[in-house]
Order: sequence, then C-alpha cells, then structure tokens
Amino acid sequence: MTIVKQISLFDIQDLFEMQNSHRFDAIFSTFDVQPIFNLFSKKTMRGAPREINYGAMIQSLIIRIVERIPTIKDLVKRLVNDPLFRLDCGFLVSDVVPSEASYSRMIDVVSQSDVLDQMQDKLIQTAMAEGYLHDEHIAIDATHFESRDASKPSEKKVSTLPKKRGRKSKEEHAAWLIEQAEVEANQSTYEKEIKHQLDTPLETLWHHAPIEPNWGIKKNSEGKNTFWYGFKGHLAVATESQYIVCRLMTSGNLSDSKVAIPLIKKAESLLPRHFTTAIFDAGYDYEPIYRQLKNNQMRAVIPYNVRNEGEYVIYDEYFRPTCVREHSYCYDSFDEKYQTLKFTRPKECATCPLRNDSLCQKVYKIKCETDIRKYTYPARGSELWKKLYKERTAVERVNAYLKQYFQLTNVRHRTGRKAKLHFTLVTFIYNSCKLAVDRINASLKIQNQAA
Repeated sequence: MTIVKQISLFDIQDLFEMQNSHRFDAIFSTFDVQPIFNLFSKKTMRGAPREINYGAMIQSLIIRIVERIPTIKDLVKRLVNDPLFRLDCGFLVSDVVPSEASYSRMIDVVSQSDVLDQMQDKLIQTAMAEGYLHDEHIAIDATHFESRDASKPSEKKVSTLPKKRGRKSKEEHAAWLIEQAEVEANQSTYEKEIKHQLDTPLETLWHHAPIEPNWGIKKNSEGKNTFWYGFKGHLAVATESQYIVCRLMTSGNLSDSKVAIPLIKKAESLLPRHFTTAIFDAGYDYEPIYRQLKNNQMRAVIPYNVRNEGEYVIYDEYFRPTCVREHSYCYDSFDEKYQTLKFTRPKECATCPLRNDSLCQKVYKIKCETDIRKYTYPARGSELWKKLYKERTAVERVNAYLKQYFQLTNVRHRTGRKAKLHFTLVTFIYNSCKLAVDRINASLKIQNQAA
C-alpha cells in the first residue's frame, strides 16, 4: 500500500521557534517601515545630523512585541548586553543604544499620526492580492484589557429636589421637550443611538471614537459581573484565514454594539463587495446593524436577544410558523429576488388527522422586510445558520492569541492615545506574522511539489 506523506503546516508557533535573524527577516519582509521613518526625517539638510538610528528603533519596538520583552527598560538592557540582538534589530556597530527617554519621545510622535493605520490597510490588501485572504465571512467581537492609568475617583452626586409626582403640565412638557432636544444636539457621535451611525461618514465614526480609559462591566461565564478600568479592542476577523481585517480601540464603558457599524463600513471600504456574511454574538442584536449589513449586501448571523417581549403566538423560538397542534413548519428555501423565506408543512402533518383541514396552511412565505431582526437569511434554526455561527470562534481565538503571544494586556504607556498605539501595533504585528507564515507555507508547498 502506498504511503502518502502529509505536508506539515507551518504556523505562528513555528515562526516563534525559528532562529532570530530568520524570524525577524520573515516578519519585516511583509511591510515597509519607511512611512514611520519619514516621521523623523529632517525637513532640510541644514543643522546637525541625526545621531539616533530611528529605523532600527522602530524595528526594535516591533521585535519587543515578538520577543515578549515586557518593558522598554528591558529592551534597552538587552540591546546593551546582546550585540547579536542589536544587529538583528538593525543597529550598526557604531550606533549608540538609544535611551528610554529617546524611545518615549519616538512613541509620542508615532502616536500622534495615523501612519500605522495606513500600513495596516496596505498589509490587508497585500494579503488579499496574494490570495491568502480569500474567505468571505467575518466575525466581529470585542475584548477588554486594562489601562496603566489609575482610575479616577467618581464625582459625588449632588442631592436634588424630589420630583413632582403626576403628569406634567403643557408648559412643563414643552420645556422638557426643548431641554431634551438640546441634550441630543450636544451629544457626541457615540453618545447618540446606533441608528444615527447609518448616515454618519466612516471618517467621523473612526476618528471620533472615545479612547480615554474608563470603567467597563461584563458578565463572565458564571453570570457574575466583572469590572475593569481600561479599554476595549474591537476586531473584525476573517473566519478562515484569521486575519484581522479591521480593528478599533475604544473606552471600556462603550457598548460593543456601537462599534459594529464602523467596523462593517471599514471592511467594506477596504475590500469592497468581498465579504458576504458577518457573524456576531447576541449583544449585537440591533435593527440598525441588520440594516447596515443589508445595505452592504451582506448576510447577518446574530442570535436573537429577547428584550421585554411577550410570548409569540403561532410562532416558535426561531419565528417559524406553527400549525394548530403547535408543530413548527420546516424551512424550505429563500427567494433572492423577492427576499422571501419559504416554510413548508411540518413532518408531523403526514399522520395528523387535521392535514386536510382548512386551518392548516401548506406553505408560508414571509418577507424578510417584515422584521429584519427575526427573518434573516440563512433562516434562524436552519443547518446553514448553525454552521455559520460556529465560525464565530475565530475572533475568540484571535483575541486569545493577542493576549497570550502578542502582549495586548501589557500596556506600558499612559493616556488613551498611547494605549491606542500599543493596540494598533499589536494587531499590526499579528497580521504581519500571519502573512509571513502564509508565505513560508506557500514556499514549502512549491518545494514539495518540485521534489
């Protein structure tokens, strides 16, 4: 019997186990560091020359994440004591090792620009052009990480006069309406309801996101509330290739659902008409999110989140019609032209004495526009819906990678602006490692075929 030898896949863990120089070369080959270096280039030829090797400093910051060096102080110490590591980072023998203050000043300059965002977008487009980002489904979720800033004491609540009971008079009600209109007019982009994001440009949503640390709350697996002071990282991950297509960092108190539409718009602007399905958990079950996906011609896979709603009559938990004896109709097909779900008789009708009765309808056709939350394609409860929802674990897996291998939780800088730089740098390095691994796998496959 012929023995077929399977090709062992090369993954990120294998990349970390490579020799330092080879590993760093593979990662740096996926992007061009020149855009960051241009931030520190001299505007004129006059004046003293630059004494600091900014290109090597930028590369050493990236290597610090890959090598899991906890602090800048430890990075400087290793650069001083390890000549080979210093050469791997790009420093020349004649270069002086930069101080911690030099790194701090450089980080401050980079955090004030959006150059890493542009490099991230270019990296994703490169992975798409080379055929590594071919999947059409994205999963969106958020993960939290704590801030290095100390939490601020809460303001003391000023006691107010007890509210007057009963209905307001016409004058009081009119004054209250005017006051509410003024409050809504002064609200920021993310303080408004989610429906206002549908008509808001992507640039506004992307740059107006709150990034200062704040208290966040979330239920754990035991149903108990957990609190943290810091931030949330929102990711849109391709479910098969597991690239981070787009990401956004916000304050810890911002609802996950308010970042869904910005991520959807960003993914659409980056790779137009590429993704066909977006997968979320039940916390994103809001009508404007379905509406945005429909505008982008994408399917929504979101569990229904019951909110103060009574019992559904003649419908089951998946909003399928039920017969007189409360048997659920079977999902049959979806009409793309009319955006209609078709349901046929339950299996129990074959032996039911009421099968020929006028009360039992043979076929139900329900338009998705009747309620875009309840009636989605694929239909709730169908095998295709369940299969697609299982792909949501991809974003959970990437969240774990970022925390365990890429130091997402090791925020060493204060203020939201520098914490955002740390988050952006971590996600960028993750994508770089993914692209490096895919290229190595492709070259190994070619070598195996040639042999």
